[in-house]
Amino acid sequence: MKTPYLYLLLTLVLTSCGGSRKTAKSVTPTRIHISANTPAETPEANVPDTTAVETEEMPEFSPIVKEVIRAAMSYHGTRYKYGGTNRKGMDCSGLIYTSFETVDISLQRTSSAMATQGMQIPLEEVKQGDLLFFTTGRNSSRINHVGLVVEVEEGEIQFIHSTSSRGVLVSSLREGYWNHAFHHARRIL
Repeated sequence: MKTPYLYLLLTLVLTSCGGSRKTAKSVTPTRIHISANTPAETPEANVPDTTAVETEEMPEFSPIVKEVIRAAMSYHGTRYKYGGTNRKGMDCSGLIYTSFETVDISLQRTSSAMATQGMQIPLEEVKQGDLLFFTTGRNSSRINHVGLVVEVEEGEIQFIHSTSSRGVLVSSLREGYWNHAFHHARRIL
């Protein structure tokens, strides 16, 4: 009787927020300057904080977009925890949910539900603050992962997200795994 529940739990862990497949090395954003303010509650040494995103780096974006990105970047290095929404552990949709909450925008709590909010946009129109949705499960068309765009430069899209294998990090959509798993983009802000 307990075996089906064990299989169900194992399946959820392996398919949630990026699964357990290895990803290519993450790319740290080069144009976002983060300075330390308060230490994060994680063992990572280089966890950026959100106090100062320099204005010349995102001049065309609203303060709301900057604040959402700042909030998300403050969790960089936080370990993955299914259902997590704090510095002790964060899942992919928890990261986005928590980041948007800092500007009083309520999103749905799961990545598949978030994928119905806002406006779907072509990948060519993606800019900072937009959301990227992915289908990471094998033979799955169900959206089960989300990331927040932190930089778009010369066609390269970098996004922050939380994976079950590496926690909160910044990756590039050029990475083969994420490029293959990409489903669509949406604009909330």
